[in-house]
Amino acid sequence: MIEIMKQQLQKKIDTALRGLQENEELPEFGLPEIQVDRPKDEQFGEYTTNVALVLSKLAKKSPMEIAELLKTKILNQVQDGETPFQKIEVVQPGYLNFYLTQREFASVVEKILQDRQTYGDSKSGAGVRVNNEFISANPTGPLHLGNARGGFYAGSLSSVLRKAGYDVTNEYYVNDAGEQVMKLGHSVLRTSKAAYSGEYIEEIISKLELEHSSLPIREAGEKAAAHILNNMIQPTIQEMMQIHFDVWMSEKKIIEDGSVEKAIAILKAKELTFEQEGATWLRTTTFGDDKDRVLVKSDGTQTYFASDCGYILNKMERGFSVFIETWGADHHGYIGRFKAAAEALGFKGEIRFRIVQLVKVVKDGVEVRMSKRAGNVVTIDELIETVGHDVARFFFLMYAPETHMNFDLGLAEERSQKNPVYYVQYAHARLCSILRKAEEEGISDEGDLSLLVHAKERELIRELQFFPELIETVATDFSVHKLPQYAMKIADKFHSFYDACRVIDAENKEMTKARLQLVQATKIVLAETLSLMGISAPEKM
Repeated sequence: MIEIMKQQLQKKIDTALRGLQENEELPEFGLPEIQVDRPKDEQFGEYTTNVALVLSKLAKKSPMEIAELLKTKILNQVQDGETPFQKIEVVQPGYLNFYLTQREFASVVEKILQDRQTYGDSKSGAGVRVNNEFISANPTGPLHLGNARGGFYAGSLSSVLRKAGYDVTNEYYVNDAGEQVMKLGHSVLRTSKAAYSGEYIEEIISKLELEHSSLPIREAGEKAAAHILNNMIQPTIQEMMQIHFDVWMSEKKIIEDGSVEKAIAILKAKELTFEQEGATWLRTTTFGDDKDRVLVKSDGTQTYFASDCGYILNKMERGFSVFIETWGADHHGYIGRFKAAAEALGFKGEIRFRIVQLVKVVKDGVEVRMSKRAGNVVTIDELIETVGHDVARFFFLMYAPETHMNFDLGLAEERSQKNPVYYVQYAHARLCSILRKAEEEGISDEGDLSLLVHAKERELIRELQFFPELIETVATDFSVHKLPQYAMKIADKFHSFYDACRVIDAENKEMTKARLQLVQATKIVLAETLSLMGISAPEKM
């Protein structure tokens, strides 16, 4: 199967090396992990490996000599007529470049047309249960751009993981029981301890009729927090950002259902806690944290960290093997204590952290302040209303979350192909237009794919072939920014193909049929890439 060609090639190289050792053409040594990559330049084939360079010292031979031995051995592994390689080339200083046959290229298009939206699906995740917790902003105000960046990132990551065979639950943790709720209460009751400001606070006071209210501080805070969650945060996420959460988990619920008390009891039973100055502490330093952490204060109140322990236990009891935690830049210091708490509670799975850096909106090099509704914070609602959902999402996804980001408002507002979103969407619309025209003219798209030998055709197919590998890569290293990069590359290759190759040619019906199949395959892959990003694939523009 073409989608696992990379893995097949790794196995072929491994088998060849073992054969060379058995024949004593190479000495005995432990074989390292074999790296197979895609050359940046198409002239160097579809795949390349530096394994000969890596093995040179171990084998006590020159890289070029090892590469030649490997080339011969790999070619001898396959019977005449069955090799997927048009040629294998050895180049200085010892690289092996692999060029696929036309038959392999044709099979890529065939596979896409056969699988359609399931092209690139895999079972590598093996149904592993993943808890993907993200955004989880305190219910104290509208969502800002940092929240949006983490939301778009983790939402798209979830789609990729599901395509790769993982069982993913998207979860939002509502911090509705902490000190921030008290601060919100002070803010909506306009006490001297008010911590939040902006037009939205005045809106809440008016809508909840809190002017001159005699409500207790916490009750006012809880009432305001529920309003913010139900009327600001959830509509923004569901309608504006178009993100779906499977679970909205409440901190209050975690406390009320006894998860926090249960977690503390488990930690005490393991003799991992100690008492000091009337407070109960967890020995998180035993598990690599920089200092021990308080679970219960001297006045008997549980800390936010205690709630974290309860939440971790709750996730464990729901059977998740992997936790993905996408947090804001101000939460980097929480990683150590979170990992320590999970280990102390007996979690044996994997925890993956992603820290999302800050975002600035700039136009012509100058930072932009869009409104004062949320104080000095730009909200995602305002940004989406200005540039549209697709543009906002694509721009955020273009950058790895751990990098600082300047959101170029001027470019985002462009309604031309200078804007990468429009460039990609226009490519999809053009693909649809070609297929509509062919349908109107009654042209079949069942042709001989062996005719697709033009350099631009091969370059486009080469990119389509990479899609299943891209899914595996993103599912492994969480590099979601590779999706928009890939979409732009597909658009580039398609436009180059379209400019060089006449698709609908009345004088060459067989070539027309073959190229229409390539157009259909390209449309399928580009639409699926956009779908994974949560971005629309328009048929007309």
